[in-house]
Amino acid sequence: MTALLSTQTLDFDAAVRSLCVRLPVSIGASGLARELSAIAPDRAFRDVLTRGGWYRLGGVIDVTGQHVADDLSQWGESELAKHGDDLRALYDAYAGSGLRATRLLGRTHYLVAVTGPQATDFIQIEIEELQETVSHVLFEGHVPGSLEELFEAPDSGNSEILPHSAVAEATTNEPVSLPFYALRRITNVSDLLRRIAGNKPEPQSVHRFFDAWQASSAGQTTHFSNHWVLAVREYLDRYRQSIQQATPVAALNGPSPKFVSAYGAKGLALAEALQQFDRQAGYPMAWFFHMLTTKSVPQAVAYAVIDDVQDGFAYLPERDVKVLRNWLHRPFGF
Repeated sequence: MTALLSTQTLDFDAAVRSLCVRLPVSIGASGLARELSAIAPDRAFRDVLTRGGWYRLGGVIDVTGQHVADDLSQWGESELAKHGDDLRALYDAYAGSGLRATRLLGRTHYLVAVTGPQATDFIQIEIEELQETVSHVLFEGHVPGSLEELFEAPDSGNSEILPHSAVAEATTNEPVSLPFYALRRITNVSDLLRRIAGNKPEPQSVHRFFDAWQASSAGQTTHFSNHWVLAVREYLDRYRQSIQQATPVAALNGPSPKFVSAYGAKGLALAEALQQFDRQAGYPMAWFFHMLTTKSVPQAVAYAVIDDVQDGFAYLPERDVKVLRNWLHRPFGF
């Protein structure tokens, strides 16, 4: 059975990759969702979030626009090694050559399909919309102090991710290719959380977030994946073991809900502010989950709500009061 499931997973992965290769980006995120549902008829995929404004290193092109290398980082390391790890020698070899670095400007489309009633029961697919553009001329001006300095456009700083406006100031953004899709990751969220749980004996913040959702009015009203996705990060620990981490990200493609309340509000005024926030978000108890992640609601609100409960105000269902008390007993956040 395990081998069969693995084969099915590989087949689906290959099908999604093929989909990305043949589909034009003009189809959009909603079109991607339709195509994914067509290749997996037992799943109804929906596009819930698009995150943009980021870039990653691309490759190297010559003065005619022909690709010299597809991976700038690997090319730089290889060339430096050929020149005895001497940056000056590398600079002298290529100064005036007109070689240019490229970068990939990107947006990530998050598409989800529910697989069961629990908050963790969904598949999340991340598909990147990429375009390779010219970043900057290599080996121009001065000998770089490091490969990282060579790779970064002048005045672009050392940040791995910049908003498009900042990128535009530091680069030409001349297109090298047409925009295209590429599969980033397919995540079975239930399986992911089980793997993450194996890293440490005690429940981690992401597990407690899901547990709170399932126990709260939010979990009784709507599915987690209608309003949240997971930002997944993978890295190697000191033992070279692959470790995964996940952080909830609110699936907001428009304005964020606003918490409007006077400092120190209590009673009916506080209840109205919480209900207004929840109405904007579209589900109950939204203020609590945004308090833990987007920080759009101050944590002091949680203490004020419990004070109200103790004073006899009953604007929260008992299940939500229990979730809130559990958090106050052992706070967590992202």
